[in-house]
Amino acid sequence: MIVIIDFGSQFNQLIARRVREHQIYCQIVPSNLPFEKIKELKPRGIILSGGPSSIYEEDSPTLDKKIFDLDIPVLGICYGMHYMIHALKGKIKRAQKREYGFAELKIEKQEPLFTGLGQTLQCWMSHGDSPEKLPPGFFSIASTENTKNAAIANFEKNFYGLQFHPEVEHSHKGSEMIKNFLFNVCKCTKNWTMGSFAEKTIKQIKDQVKDKKVIMGLSGGVDSSVAASLIHKAIGKNLYCIFVDNGLLRKNEKSDLEINLNSHLDMNIKFVDAKEKFLTALKGVSDPEKKRKIIGNLFIEVFESEAALIDNAQFLGQGTLYPDIIESKSAFGGPTSIIKSHHNVGGLPEKMKLDLIEPLDLLFKDEVRKLGLSLGLNEDLVFRQPFPGPGLAIRIMGEITEKRLSILREADAIVLEEIRNAGLYRKLWQSFAVLLPIKSVGVMGDKRTYDNCIAIRAVNSNDAMTADWAKLPHDLLGKISNRIINEVDHVNRVVFDITSKPPGTIEWE
Repeated sequence: MIVIIDFGSQFNQLIARRVREHQIYCQIVPSNLPFEKIKELKPRGIILSGGPSSIYEEDSPTLDKKIFDLDIPVLGICYGMHYMIHALKGKIKRAQKREYGFAELKIEKQEPLFTGLGQTLQCWMSHGDSPEKLPPGFFSIASTENTKNAAIANFEKNFYGLQFHPEVEHSHKGSEMIKNFLFNVCKCTKNWTMGSFAEKTIKQIKDQVKDKKVIMGLSGGVDSSVAASLIHKAIGKNLYCIFVDNGLLRKNEKSDLEINLNSHLDMNIKFVDAKEKFLTALKGVSDPEKKRKIIGNLFIEVFESEAALIDNAQFLGQGTLYPDIIESKSAFGGPTSIIKSHHNVGGLPEKMKLDLIEPLDLLFKDEVRKLGLSLGLNEDLVFRQPFPGPGLAIRIMGEITEKRLSILREADAIVLEEIRNAGLYRKLWQSFAVLLPIKSVGVMGDKRTYDNCIAIRAVNSNDAMTADWAKLPHDLLGKISNRIINEVDHVNRVVFDITSKPPGTIEWE
């Protein structure tokens, strides 16, 4: 177990991912977590995250200094390093020259943190403060042109500090630095596997639920399917799944999912046709947040109605993931900034009076896929690209109508078909079509047209926290564009979205 202290960095989830990639379990906890709670976790090591604050700012995050008396290794990153220096009687000052972006790291002492990494590396800086005086027992072990103490160490106590961010991909061999901390310094043993996680979680669910019933909204996506499979292995037919068809699904999605879910999961699944309710409620609505709220509230209404028909249901299963929690609210009450809300984070209507079961709430998406495979789920289901809860409603800019849904379904089906034919479906995080709220002039068959525009969106990502636009081959883009314009009525223009996240989001709304 490695404990990551949340000092407000948006990179906390990346630190956790890097640790988990080396098959070591870790958990993000708020900096104000009582010392005794941290001690109860029995961590093998502690990582202090970065953060946007300056150590001398009023209300900057702090930590119980007794963690430095636990006789376990500590790694401070950026603000975490500053806090450690400050807490241990060193001094931080405002740097004469702020460092943001790439810098060349010159390594002066390799063992144990930089073992096998060479003498120089590219690292990624993001700081305005810098160490002026190191605490007793600390030494500089790496520097950059502008920062003498870019990495520091107290070898006797196994305390280390990095002025840069090893967790981001921009820092070359940053993952190896974290690996060296885990194994060379903390002496961890690899034991975090999805097989062991499944075994432990199934037992926990059995002990929690006993002979009661669990209801679950099943979307057919990776998260809900894997969560349902895990719960099903624990309690069998006492799991009741409800699939709500909101009329906002992709082409043939309901029929494909019905075959897939019934054939591979062998569960109690009820398919509910609520298309008319959703489309009526969305009539005339263009604002994306209003769409989300209408869809979310109506889903709860339909789900509650169906759930009420199941006697003795005391639990609600959800496929909430760790990034959902991190993005929706500060991780476990810490200072990380809220990015956006998720439909399955934030509690339940009080009148449902159900206890939550979220067996995946400490997992990242890649871990969920590995878990799904270990549970024996079909690969097509496990590697299905993410599809948003509000469905096509947030891929249609403006009002939702049957006609506009039909246009987008046909265009989206072509995008996915050609992406699969090109062998790229499982290499991309997401690929889909978006119907824009604009029309443009075109010429088709020697006639003037004034019709709709489709945007193609394709991104590469590991966990949706950040994403880069995918550099699709030009001939593939040309083929997709040609097919959409020729095969989909009322479309005369296709564009390609080349925005990364940040500054954009993956979905358009």
